[in-house]
Amino acid sequence: MKNVFNTSLKFAWNKAAIATMATTLALGAGITSAQADTITVAVAANFTKAAEQIGAQWTKETGNKVRFSFGPTGGLYSQINNGAPFDAFFSADTKAPERLVKAGKASDYRVYAQGKLALYSTSLPVAKEHDQIIKAAKFNHIAVANPKAAPYGAAAETVLKKMGMYDKLKSEQKLVTGESITATFQFVMTGNAQLGFVALSQIMDPQSPAHSKGEYWLVPQKDYAPINQGAVLITSSKHAKTAKEFLDYMNSPAAKKIIESYGYAMPE
Repeated sequence: MKNVFNTSLKFAWNKAAIATMATTLALGAGITSAQADTITVAVAANFTKAAEQIGAQWTKETGNKVRFSFGPTGGLYSQINNGAPFDAFFSADTKAPERLVKAGKASDYRVYAQGKLALYSTSLPVAKEHDQIIKAAKFNHIAVANPKAAPYGAAAETVLKKMGMYDKLKSEQKLVTGESITATFQFVMTGNAQLGFVALSQIMDPQSPAHSKGEYWLVPQKDYAPINQGAVLITSSKHAKTAKEFLDYMNSPAAKKIIESYGYAMPE
């Protein structure tokens, strides 16, 4: 009887231990699930690849997820101004996020990256002969982003005006305008424009069709106003804590490494 009793007791204890362990695991999973969060972030088109890679790394480190909505800065600003449910906004300039802060629709403003402008072509020797090529204007089209909606377009306009070529190219209908820097880049890659002013990040991306193809001229920073890119937390966010953590993550060593690898400078 003693052996039977001990065996029964041991079996009952094992059942209880298993049940306790199962409950603990279930509670642990529930806590993890409760802690995980998903945020929706509006991001300027030029920062697409960098944002996706940073987002994947952040998710890996924190368990939180981020959904991105990419587009031209002007368009994203209008969406946010009209109540689009974004948690954070990564602009290609500083004006749009600063306006949102002033209007009380955003907070926690910071500069997260500085863009670089490049003249790119798949067929023309722009690396060394950019000046001669633009002034000769023997090409059919040169692409620029919309100066009113995209900071890279405004920078390109400034550069062409300094060269004394903007009005001439416009009057000869040789300027083609992309609504975003992504559209501008596509004009060049598809051959609809023989050259164009794009973001250096679009060329540096290892998965870009332009990577190791064609050539580019990195426009000197003195020729255009710095393309500081600002980010903000949207005031109406329902995931403000997580969204702010994502904003703060941009200053982490991992994020900085990714940002610089895509051809951006880090703000001082």
